[in-house]
Amino acid sequence: MSTADHAEILQQISKLLKKEYSSVQRGLNSICDHLKNNLKAYDWVGFYFSDFENQMLHLKAFSGTPTEHTSIPFGKGICGQVALSNENFVVPDVKAQDNYIACSVDVRSELVVPLFLEDKNIGQIDIDSKTPNPFSKEDEELLSSVCKLVSATYGNLLKQL
Repeated sequence: MSTADHAEILQQISKLLKKEYSSVQRGLNSICDHLKNNLKAYDWVGFYFSDFENQMLHLKAFSGTPTEHTSIPFGKGICGQVALSNENFVVPDVKAQDNYIACSVDVRSELVVPLFLEDKNIGQIDIDSKTPNPFSKEDEELLSSVCKLVSATYGNLLKQL
């Protein structure tokens, strides 16, 4: 997809969030559905949020096949590593990762981008793909923009998740 396509998807997500402003859960689910349905390589899309006291991530919204990985310890798997590193993590081939938690045997690649509120990593968006190495810098930029939009839209309401 081109940068223009990503810009259009971000604009559509912004409109979705204006409609779903009153419910964080509906807004997050709408984003997951929109990304999964409009980006070919996005086979599973989810938002995990941090429980700092217990050093765990908890799945709060997703689109795709249900996963048994609804709670992930900080440091475990790609998502758990992003909870500690505060940086995007692109995995072109999940089989090449030692610290990978398999959600499905069909997943070939993953992209995780942290979600910040007041400069603190409070969660992340996680994308799984059945396609090897489909993610570009533009995908990272799109998801970073989505996370900024979520943070700006819901602000302190995200702390209650």
